[in-house]
Amino acid sequence: MNHILIIGYVWPEPNSSAAGSRMLQLIKTFRAQGWKVTFASPAIETPHMVDLDAYQVTKQHIELNNASFDSYIKELNPNIIIFDRFMMEEQFGWRVTKQLPNALKILNTEDLHSLRKVRHESLKKGITYQHSLLLTSEIAKREIASIYRCDISLIISSYEIALLQSIFNIPSKILFHLPFLLDSISKEKKDSWNAFEDRNHFITIGNFRHAPNWDVTLYLKKSIWPLIKKELPKAEIHIYGSYPSEKVTQLNSSKDRFFIKGWVNDAIEVMSTAKICLAPLRFGAGIKGKFTESMLCGTPSVTTTIGAEGMHQDLPWSGVISDTPEEIAQNAIKLYKDKNLWYEAQKNGIEIINRLYNKQKLQNTFIDHITSLLSDIESHRTHNFIGSLLQHHSMRSTEFMSRWIEEKNK
Repeated sequence: MNHILIIGYVWPEPNSSAAGSRMLQLIKTFRAQGWKVTFASPAIETPHMVDLDAYQVTKQHIELNNASFDSYIKELNPNIIIFDRFMMEEQFGWRVTKQLPNALKILNTEDLHSLRKVRHESLKKGITYQHSLLLTSEIAKREIASIYRCDISLIISSYEIALLQSIFNIPSKILFHLPFLLDSISKEKKDSWNAFEDRNHFITIGNFRHAPNWDVTLYLKKSIWPLIKKELPKAEIHIYGSYPSEKVTQLNSSKDRFFIKGWVNDAIEVMSTAKICLAPLRFGAGIKGKFTESMLCGTPSVTTTIGAEGMHQDLPWSGVISDTPEEIAQNAIKLYKDKNLWYEAQKNGIEIINRLYNKQKLQNTFIDHITSLLSDIESHRTHNFIGSLLQHHSMRSTEFMSRWIEEKNK
């Protein structure tokens, strides 16, 4: 039986973020195979974290820059290690390689952090983002090195798969496209949805600690909602998300019909009663859980090119994609009023979910791929010379820094 150790950057919070939902999807996939799963993290536990015991997952606290991890992992002896985000691979990857050289090392990227960060910096500087900016990014160098050091990296976005191959020339053999794993939408499910006439208002949702979501809230408040509320005098916008700070809650205004709702236990429930999901992301990476959630309850969305990026391939979007405040507002108003357009967008969402996020199909392909890698890991590694080069002693700065901190802490 395979034993998987997941080293988490944070404890999974499926009701707080797409990353948390994604991690729970992976855990469920492994447990469905009967595989043993241990989840370890140096993070502090949170009130919203999932009950791992409910999934028969062993929980373990670990420390950064501490040799206790070496003895822990050697005794645990898992044959598959998943690093949740590249920062965990930097911290623990060299220890795993030293103690368990034959274990399969998987990087769960969640999204390309370097892409999100460089886009954010470009927005703040008022310059147009270009892929060439990634080539001078320090975080990109770290992230790409981490991808190379692992046997396989899970990439959630088709856009990012193409970027990694075209900009960084990363071999396809060490990349695996695995988007969200979702149940298909049946006719019975569709028939249970609230009708166009029974829905009201706009909604957006997202963890406020995630910079793109905070930017969306400000962008809506300052540039887009004022245009919409003039044309739709009865419409409101409801903004949900975990960890709203005081600067977020201060934006709440009943006069402007701009409501900061904060934490919600069931995103699908509140999304199901809204007419439009409005989330004009100006930077970010990966794929966005708010949009798959909106499709899963038949709520069309209005977003930007970046918002829809890597999510729908060549299929029509479940709503409208626009990139200026005026166009976003105009299209949101039109979709809010036009019943036929609204139902067409809903239909598009069903097609996207059923064709691109089919849980059973994606799970089978993923498990088959892992099983194949485990059967001949040495042969697989011969195709990743740069990865072996980065394991060479002259390149192990993260290990030596960690050892220095460990000694200093003593």
